[in-house]
Amino acid sequence: MMDRMKNKMRLPDSYIRKMQSLLGEEYPLYEASLDEPMNHCLRVNTLKLSVPEFLEICPFELTPVPWTDNAFYYDASIFSPSKHPFYFAGLYYLQEASATLPAATLPIEPGDKVLDICAAPGGKTTELAAKLKGTGVLVSNDISASRLKALQKNVEAFGAENVIITCETPERLASHFGQYFDKILIDAPCSGEGMFRKSSSMVTAWEQNGNEKFAAIQRSILDEIPKLLKPGGMILYSTCTFDTMEDEEQVMYLRSLDPSLEIVPINMCEGFVPGYMIDGADETIKYTAHLFPHRVHGEGHYVSLLKKMTGDEVAEGESSSNILDGDASNVMYNGGSFVSDYKIKSIGKLPDDAEEFLKHIISGGNDSASVKNLLKRSNLELIKDRLFLVPDGVPDIKGLRTMRTGIYIGELKKNRFEPSQSLAMLLKADNFDNVLDLSADSNNVYRYLRGETLDVDALELATTFDKNELKNGWVLVCVAGFPLGFAKNTGGTIKNKYLPGWRMTS
Repeated sequence: MMDRMKNKMRLPDSYIRKMQSLLGEEYPLYEASLDEPMNHCLRVNTLKLSVPEFLEICPFELTPVPWTDNAFYYDASIFSPSKHPFYFAGLYYLQEASATLPAATLPIEPGDKVLDICAAPGGKTTELAAKLKGTGVLVSNDISASRLKALQKNVEAFGAENVIITCETPERLASHFGQYFDKILIDAPCSGEGMFRKSSSMVTAWEQNGNEKFAAIQRSILDEIPKLLKPGGMILYSTCTFDTMEDEEQVMYLRSLDPSLEIVPINMCEGFVPGYMIDGADETIKYTAHLFPHRVHGEGHYVSLLKKMTGDEVAEGESSSNILDGDASNVMYNGGSFVSDYKIKSIGKLPDDAEEFLKHIISGGNDSASVKNLLKRSNLELIKDRLFLVPDGVPDIKGLRTMRTGIYIGELKKNRFEPSQSLAMLLKADNFDNVLDLSADSNNVYRYLRGETLDVDALELATTFDKNELKNGWVLVCVAGFPLGFAKNTGGTIKNKYLPGWRMTS
């Protein structure tokens, strides 16, 4: 990252002229803001704990982000949340403040079928999953296979149980699903003008690519979106750029593809700039919002919300005259269809080693749907030697390139069953019968996160736990009551089973 005190950002002349035209007398304030330090933000994972519960244990000084109720600014010169054990427990996600707005704005209801079509690395997907609260289905897609590993790790760290991860083109998704989704989030690839102060490389990329290249990519995605959305469903379109070619023009292009789409007003917080009037737009374009770094404590962003109106809403006068005539609820994508729920393949009797391990999983009194299925031994599939738990309501995804359909529970090896990291993150401390709860400020929790072997006699614990009660065998290692991963106790020696790819490196 550039040292703003020593290096003044160099902007291309064509970009300066464009932004001067867009911002007028505010341009000097915008330009000056690019030489200011970035704001840093974390977003609480409400799948694992409530915001008040997090604030009770949070070791950082926080200031609320005004446009969402679970994101907070912190001072990165004082605090390092990415190195705290709570980060490894999945209690929060580190996300740029303006980037929290899209998922906060899309109104998710329990049971919704949701598509995050450009999902990696997972910041928006993890918040959508938290808003679903373990219900419905979330399909998180990214066309870049190289970015899917980060997406999967973030989904699993958050303990999200109803997420399918796919690597497909929008065309393939539309052909497979048809009008299946209640809500769609499109955080579109863009020229990245809003990220200039985050990385000087974004300026170089803008000079090389401009806006036209990304506008074409955005249209190729938007071409398929009406084919994927149910009547009455909603779309959230966002970018991290300011150009009307990539923002307002794309919203109008989307509406031209499906005249039943109407722009829905979003909550305009202080500092937000209404969408700009462009040729062919009506006054509702002002219901969309730009975020500029000289106006808000965040980077540049654009957000728009649209709803696919139904025939009844048209008849009641709730929409403008450009809505598709007739009953939109009967309109289906030509060639597409609604997909049926996935059919679980019964595995019959579980292998003995897997059954023996699953006996350690117990009811905690406030169990997720997935834990309840584990307790009932339902929705389990064995693929070769790997055991998976398929969430309720998963659609048929046969034929799609899929990285995650169910939750990987563990692997059958010679004479034993090895539980997975994703299973540990799905559980709560009271869902396992052999728990080691470490203090967040103990040296041993950091040793565990680095993959080291622990000695029971040297442990600093977070609770009044009696070391002598720790049983031999599999142990769920926690920090302040929140799972981190598994270990295996043999006579007081705790052999570390924390996933190597997740380990703390410093």
